[in-house]
Amino acid sequence: MIIIPAVDIKDGRCVRLLQGRMDAETIFSDDPAAMAKRWEQEGAEVIHVVDLDGAVEKNPRNTDTVRKIIDGVHVGVQVGGGIRNETTVRMYLDLGAQRVVIGTEAIRNPQWVKNACKAFPERIIVGIDARNGMVAIEGWTETTEISAVNLAKQFEDCGVAAINFTDIHRDGMQTGPNIIETRRLAEAVTIPVIASGGVSTIQDIKNLVPLEAIGVAGVITGRALYSGTLNLKEAIEISTQSVKKL
Repeated sequence: MIIIPAVDIKDGRCVRLLQGRMDAETIFSDDPAAMAKRWEQEGAEVIHVVDLDGAVEKNPRNTDTVRKIIDGVHVGVQVGGGIRNETTVRMYLDLGAQRVVIGTEAIRNPQWVKNACKAFPERIIVGIDARNGMVAIEGWTETTEISAVNLAKQFEDCGVAAINFTDIHRDGMQTGPNIIETRRLAEAVTIPVIASGGVSTIQDIKNLVPLEAIGVAGVITGRALYSGTLNLKEAIEISTQSVKKL
């Protein structure tokens, strides 16, 4: 199971939000590229980058910052936030992103996302963010009536690389990941699942590692790393108990 540090960008700075609320941010660095480099130096194999402004405004807003992150590390970078069309997908891939994360359009325009997965096989991640099991979109400002499991099932066998599953109520709260819902999703699909939201301590990593057997291939963690309640090197060491890599 791979441990993926998150670098969330708002107004060009590295921040973390509470439950996705743009008015509840904590600024951790004015240099997101330096943070990404730090995580690489501590052993990260992939960096998860989110353009928070782009997610809300529906178009990339921190492209220069994302470019600096990609150029500054030698590991894979997956980028999300405001990706609504093929032009943006190509732009990020041309910048050197390993993969792009598409969220809202998975609801708004699932056929386009399926086409993108086929056009860029293993380069598209579908981001599914859920509140009480129901998918939230538009930077988490709108909750739909579609369940995370039913949405995920729509993307079987179309070339999607993985599903990023985030429990919004736990995101940034350091209350522990939602093991039950993560397991439920992973058991429902054959697509690799990346868990996100709530990771706080090394025990949370230990609780997630057994889920790799049912398809949870990685875990994204942010606030716990920045606040120091989780040590990345230790988390990676624990995760090597399982050998399957995303």
